[in-house]
Amino acid sequence: MTIQWFPGHMAKARRQVTEKLSLIDIVFELVDARVPAASRNPMIDEIITNKPRLLLLNKADMADPKVTNEWVAHYKQIGIPALAIDSQAGVGMKQIVAEAKVILQEKFDKMAAKGIRPRAIRALIVGIPNVGKSTLINRLAKKNIAQTGDRPGVTKAQQWIKVGKELELLDTPGILWPKFEDQEVGLKLATTGAIKDTILNLQDIAVYALRFLQENYPNRLKERFNIEEIPEDIVEIFDEIAKLRGCMMSGGYPDYDKTAELIIREIRTEKLGRLTFEKPELNI
Repeated sequence: MTIQWFPGHMAKARRQVTEKLSLIDIVFELVDARVPAASRNPMIDEIITNKPRLLLLNKADMADPKVTNEWVAHYKQIGIPALAIDSQAGVGMKQIVAEAKVILQEKFDKMAAKGIRPRAIRALIVGIPNVGKSTLINRLAKKNIAQTGDRPGVTKAQQWIKVGKELELLDTPGILWPKFEDQEVGLKLATTGAIKDTILNLQDIAVYALRFLQENYPNRLKERFNIEEIPEDIVEIFDEIAKLRGCMMSGGYPDYDKTAELIIREIRTEKLGRLTFEKPELNI
């Protein structure tokens, strides 16, 4: 299965981001802590060029905490300041402004030396769809300014948003890139909900997710679906889950579409616990 999704408004958003770069001091790049490499858009590097950047690993409450710490350390090691946050609950919000001030200290010192009056930090928020940009903005602004939703593609326009006296944010629509060079990236993004389910074959996504759980979190898989020994054959796992959860068709045959939907839903709603779908040593 080949996964692609590049609606017209995303191409437009790329152009708009490029046009606004001269107005901003720093880029807040928001990624999903469950897929910290796969949810980074390689086009962002091309677009923001040499602008200072702060990488925010959002949805850290849904990710494996041990692996999240490894990712933060990894990014810092390669020269990208990074923070783990949970914009839904407001965890890590104060750290964002504090870290941005540290990153921009030299620039603002130079401005002060030239007699330029202090002003708010101007930040651009970028990230792929459904990574939580609007939720982060609303949490920072302490009011519902940006439209939110649990599906990708909610934000379709750009807007400036004031956050107290210290920060001004430029929101942008989520931008995916035209082609996934590695199809596993598409599978990871589909599993975590960054790509609309309506354009996906959910059975293929569920197969990928089960194989991942089988290799990395086998005990979670056993406990959640009451499986004593995990079969090597993915179809047999599907069959066991279908029987356990009553996902059966007439004649006693498993309903694989219904079973796939159930598996993906349970992963996304943390019924199998906090999961991270990639580790930093595999992405260096």
